[in-house]
Amino acid sequence: MSAEFPYVRPRRLRSTPAVRRLVAETRLHPAELILPAFVREDITEPKPISSMPGVFQHTRDSLRKAAVEAAEAGVGGIMLFGLPEVKDAVGSEGTNPEGILQQAIRDVVAEVGDRLVVMSDLCLDEFTDHGHCGVLAGDGSVDNDATLARYAEMAVVQAEAGVHVVGPSGMMDGQIGVIRRALDEAGHQGVAVLAYTAKYASALYGPFREAVNSSLQGDRKTYQQDPANAREALRELELDLAEGADLVMVKPAMLYLDVLRQVADASPVPVSAYQISGEYAMVEAAAANGWIERERTILETLTSIRRAGAEQILTYWAVEAARMLT
Repeated sequence: MSAEFPYVRPRRLRSTPAVRRLVAETRLHPAELILPAFVREDITEPKPISSMPGVFQHTRDSLRKAAVEAAEAGVGGIMLFGLPEVKDAVGSEGTNPEGILQQAIRDVVAEVGDRLVVMSDLCLDEFTDHGHCGVLAGDGSVDNDATLARYAEMAVVQAEAGVHVVGPSGMMDGQIGVIRRALDEAGHQGVAVLAYTAKYASALYGPFREAVNSSLQGDRKTYQQDPANAREALRELELDLAEGADLVMVKPAMLYLDVLRQVADASPVPVSAYQISGEYAMVEAAAANGWIERERTILETLTSIRRAGAEQILTYWAVEAARMLT
């Protein structure tokens, strides 16, 4: 027994809910949460995503309602993903001013104004018939530099639609610098760039691929990071900062808390984390089987991500969690 006992009793600060709340080292707030949302072109009513209970592919009308609901719950932002009816090899709908994503940006900005930070996914995978995040070279590999030219076009089109923040998620070398330059040259200096700085080639993206009607054949291991590597994330951070990133992200969140902590310790700009579809689906499945307490687990997972250093969290529970926190 410690010589200091019984004078040192840590349990004193755990004795009641009020005491625990008073001394909590990590706090969640609705304004730190970002809702990922999918809008689909060829449907007339919201379509449930079977692997993500409670998440839908939205129509433009139902997306407007979801955005208002998020704003009223105090959620900080919404990240939009567009699902076109027609795909091609270069993702033409991604740069069509009247494409589904650009229409959705205009809809949401018109509906909620500055009550939500409106963000958009800046990537080609939802728009290409091969499902990769870029343009393919003749040998079937992803052509980094040809893809950058497409990203520059996408950035400008999304900015012209009124987006507040673009989120380049393709993990192409040099993407942040090219996008920043394209936005500035087009007069959109006020549009911020959220860099997917450390996006790993995770096994947990499966439900997301259902959510975006992915056409992917094969994998993305040649451009997304190897799950074995942590130090590499800091190199990516250094490059993204040098190229002009306004915010940076680690994705996935829960399986990469160590990486998130390292990035947060090193970053001079805000750090986000994306609690991805597989992380969501595992909790929902376990809760549906009665193996875990659903609401407690939701808040515990979000707290762990916040504790590891994320200042913003993209989560499909954003609205529900916001309501639990208020």
